[in-house]
Amino acid sequence: MRRHLSLFTTATRYDLIEHGRNRFAMLLVVFFIPTWVSLAYLTITDRATPFQLAATGERLAPAGNQLTQITGALNAVTLVTGFMMFAATFTGGRFDRRLAMAGYPRTQLVLAKAASLVLASALLAAYATAVMCIAWTPKQPHLLAAALFCAALTYGAIGVVLGSLLRREVEGMFALVMISVIDVALQNPMVSAGADNPLTQLLPTFGSVQAATAAGFSTTSVPAYFTLQLLWLAATALLSLSAFHHRTRNALPRPAHPPTALTTTPRDAAPLGTQGRHQPPTRMPHRAPRN
Repeated sequence: MRRHLSLFTTATRYDLIEHGRNRFAMLLVVFFIPTWVSLAYLTITDRATPFQLAATGERLAPAGNQLTQITGALNAVTLVTGFMMFAATFTGGRFDRRLAMAGYPRTQLVLAKAASLVLASALLAAYATAVMCIAWTPKQPHLLAAALFCAALTYGAIGVVLGSLLRREVEGMFALVMISVIDVALQNPMVSAGADNPLTQLLPTFGSVQAATAAGFSTTSVPAYFTLQLLWLAATALLSLSAFHHRTRNALPRPAHPPTALTTTPRDAAPLGTQGRHQPPTRMPHRAPRN
């Protein structure tokens, strides 16, 4: 038990160090999240935006800037978490493979990545929620943070999948940006007239968007939509496990024919049972001299 705990602690420490070395990701955490959330509040009109929330069936009319702040926070948190996990997986893939081939348990490597993802998602969700609470007070801030947390976990798993499968960093960045923008923008009533379209229920953060909106402007809890988001998280986690297993597999070619034991005795070998005994010298046959 102590050995497994020591291996898990060591792998987690190296993962956190890898995240800390990603200066661009740290800049995104410090500046991008508050900037995007604050600009959404300051630049979008505060005019009421009436719409019907699918999660509760209520007819809500929140201020447009507050509604956009929630979707902006979701967009920012998912982008940053997905980028952090993509960068860590993309740059550390070869190192993980070498560790796995050297005998380091892949279970401990996976648990370490999961622990770093949970920690990063929790910090980002709390940070974004705190920034929003500066401008206005959500009805249920703890559920708002929980919705952001679940969305960040989902995109962190997506980042692991992209980091394991793609071969260029720019491809992963473009994929993450496009997925997050399309996912969240289509669900914002301020931007999309089809936010209530049934197809939006298939988007990765549909559960989190509904739960976050309900937490911001309603006193009704929506556990079913948290469950829906957890199902998305489970699906992306399985994909990330499969991708990580494929990335850290042993790619060395196996021998076509396994070595077989020798079944023949060398001509010069001593007969069985005579090893260790003194053998008389072999005499050469006498040949008569030629005339």
